Amino acid sequence: MGLFNRRPKLPPAARPLLADDERVLAWAAAGDGEGGGVVVASNLGLWLPGRGHRLGWHDILKAGWSGRELTVTPAELVAERDGYLVVADCPAETHLLLDPGELPHQVRARVTNSVAYTQQHPVPGGAGRIVARRVPGVDGLTWTVRYDPGTPADDDPVVAETDRLVATARAATAPTNL
Repeated sequence: MGLFNRRPKLPPAARPLLADDERVLAWAAAGDGEGGGVVVASNLGLWLPGRGHRLGWHDILKAGWSGRELTVTPAELVAERDGYLVVADCPAETHLLLDPGELPHQVRARVTNSVAYTQQHPVPGGAGRIVARRVPGVDGLTWTVRYDPGTPADDDPVVAETDRLVATARAATAPTNL
């Protein structure tokens, strides 16, 4: 789009209830479901039709763009452990975007930029991905673990190995010049 062909502003009726420090980066009408709705990317997260709240960028495990459809897999909190959270995949949500504009780019960039560290590790009986994410308004990194399906996440040897792996990753990513 040229300088004078700017994308129209988000209609006030479609605007989600933004936080004081939140601003709209991109939006697109969703052509799915009853009435469709609007997908809105802000500096703090993603607003999806049918949800009354924002998904923080750090709460999105996966996001994909097919060229027509945006698919988002949010995280579900499974457990809180000392120094990290255990998360699992929520059901993926797919939205058809007829005129996506900058929305897919913003989603990809924001989800990717929230990740400071990611590494897959074997644990007894399976594997898990350790991820450190940047969360707006939170100092430091927020650590999560997402176990592969079938991994006995609550078994004592798995918890002990995960604790060790997270501690090692935290130490490896801690600033040394403070």
